[in-house]
Amino acid sequence: MIFEENNKAIYLQIADRISDDILQGKYDSDSRIPSVREYAASVEVNANTVMRSYERLTAKGLIFNKRGIGFFVSPDAKEKIIEEKSEDLMKRQLPPLFKLMNHLGISPDDLKKEYQNYLTENYQ
Repeated sequence: MIFEENNKAIYLQIADRISDDILQGKYDSDSRIPSVREYAASVEVNANTVMRSYERLTAKGLIFNKRGIGFFVSPDAKEKIIEEKSEDLMKRQLPPLFKLMNHLGISPDDLKKEYQNYLTENYQ
């Protein structure tokens, strides 16, 4: 597996990847996710790195451990991920975009039109 070339720690990238997999339906509510060793082998990282990712996801309430059985997706994981990602988009990602739009003279109507075109081209 190739990880993003950014300053984000690998265990955080793994946690993000698993969150994205939950969001996209790869893992349903209450479904088992790969064991730490299985996941570590599949992404070719140390098992301790994956364990840190699982601990982070557990602390956020996205997965839980059934001792001796494995890790499972929490029933409300998808809703929690949507809430977290929505807040990140609105508070962290959109302000720089809005600033750039303002500098370039791109109006909210222009953005709305492009978004509608994107939806039409990609989801119909």
